Order: sequence, then structure tokens, then C-alpha cells
Amino acid sequence: MLTLRPANTLYACGNAEYHSFRCSLPPNHRLNIVSSNIYIRQLLREDEPQWRELWSGYLRFYRQHLPEDITARTIARLLDAASDIHGLIAESRGEIVGFANYLFHASSWSKYSVCYLEDLYVDQTARGCGAGRALIQAVYAAADVAGAQTVYWMTQEFNADGRALYDTLARRTSFIRYER
Repeated sequence: MLTLRPANTLYACGNAEYHSFRCSLPPNHRLNIVSSNIYIRQLLREDEPQWRELWSGYLRFYRQHLPEDITARTIARLLDAASDIHGLIAESRGEIVGFANYLFHASSWSKYSVCYLEDLYVDQTARGCGAGRALIQAVYAAADVAGAQTVYWMTQEFNADGRALYDTLARRTSFIRYER
């Protein structure tokens, strides 16, 4: 059984108030978090067309292009209950306005697993009213249930709006990423 208890009011946007939530749920239960006009839930097969539109916006924002077969594989993995990667979406007034993709992995620095928030995106028209915050809090709740010690993610330096939100929800580290 999912238990949601409103905590402190965090801020208001327009006429809506947004709250943080404390979550407790048993293993394998779907995570649903409602925050005023923002509803966070697991990605479903029928969400694919709207998810793909947001995914395209996400890739444009980060100045990336992926072949269609990679996008098809990503959405297939997100929809596969046996996959290691999980997808959440944010809805507002029946429209999907954002998504978060995350996964758990072992760490050589801890006896606990960690959670990597790989992708987070909110449509430009829906920014500033709590969807990004609610998605991150939902990933935090899923990580807590899974026993993950930490949640981490990366962003581009030019993502000033995102970084302003992230600074209120997490601690910025001094690590620099390298890749080949």
C-alpha cells in the first residue's frame, strides 16, 4: 500500500501550492506521487507518442541526435518491467509534461546500490510549476524504497534553470566527467 503524507508547502506557482511528500511502499509497487496539478507515475505503453515528443525536445535541448533504433530500444527498455532502467512521467491536466529515467547500480565505494538519474526533462511550457521537482522527489522515493544510498545525476553547464532547481534539492560535487 502506498502512503503519501504531505510535508511542508515548498512554494506556490500561480494559484497552485506544491508540497513535498514522504513515501512508503512495498517492493514492486507502482510509485504514484501527486503534487497539486502535477501527477507523477510510471511510464506506460500508451504514453509512448507523448514521451517521444518530449524525448525529441530533450535531445534538442542538449544538442544531441540519436538514431531511431537507439530511441526505440530506450523506450522498449523503459516499458519492460524486467529492465534495469525505469521511467517516470509527470502529467499536468492530462498532458504528459516531463519524464525521468533512472537506474540502480552497485558501487565500489559502498555496500549499498546507488541510483543514477540518467535523463530528466520538462517541456519548456511547463517549467517553473513543480514538475521537475516532483520527478526528482519521485526518483528519491524510489531510491529510498530500493535501499539506494544516494541519487546522482549530471547536467550541462549551460542548463542554468535546471541547475538552479538542482541546487535546492542536492549537493553539487566537485567531480568532473570524462568519457571516450
